[in-house]
Amino acid sequence: MHEPSIDSPSQRPRQDVASIDALDAALINRLQTALPLLPRPFEQLGRELGCSESLVLLRLRRLLSEGVLTRVGPLFQIERAGGLFVLAAMQVPESQYAAVTAQLNAIPAVAHNYRREHALNMWFVLATEKPEESAAVCAQIEALTGLQVLAFPKEREYFVGLRLEARPDAEAYEPQGGQGDD
Repeated sequence: MHEPSIDSPSQRPRQDVASIDALDAALINRLQTALPLLPRPFEQLGRELGCSESLVLLRLRRLLSEGVLTRVGPLFQIERAGGLFVLAAMQVPESQYAAVTAQLNAIPAVAHNYRREHALNMWFVLATEKPEESAAVCAQIEALTGLQVLAFPKEREYFVGLRLEARPDAEAYEPQGGQGDD
């Protein structure tokens, strides 16, 4: 189910937001509105930002590899296709955290996971093609990890329109002219 359009490592250490420059911030902010539905969407983004497609892709790969971004990809309304989203949580001992993360990331139904400072320190989203598959995926995770999975199926959707500005001065980014890679 989870096929991101660019490499999407999950549990990389987050970088300080100050490590992004104005082009990074403009790119992050632009990606939060929509990805152009074109054969070459990153080429279009490059035109909008005054740089090349290859520079856009280079920047995205760097932001992902440094942990500034954890995922670039579409958001689907899986329920409209007959599937189900489930928010789930686990209490993972620190000594097992990396191994459990790797196990979860290998499961196609795990859309993404996050570490939290709480007794339930691993939270993740399951996206299954059929509602009845979510219980089987939770059982699979429990069998793999030996840890209990607490599942919270979505009862109601709240649209919050969340958009996080990467940097207040991102709109001040001025393209450096042309389609160059610098």
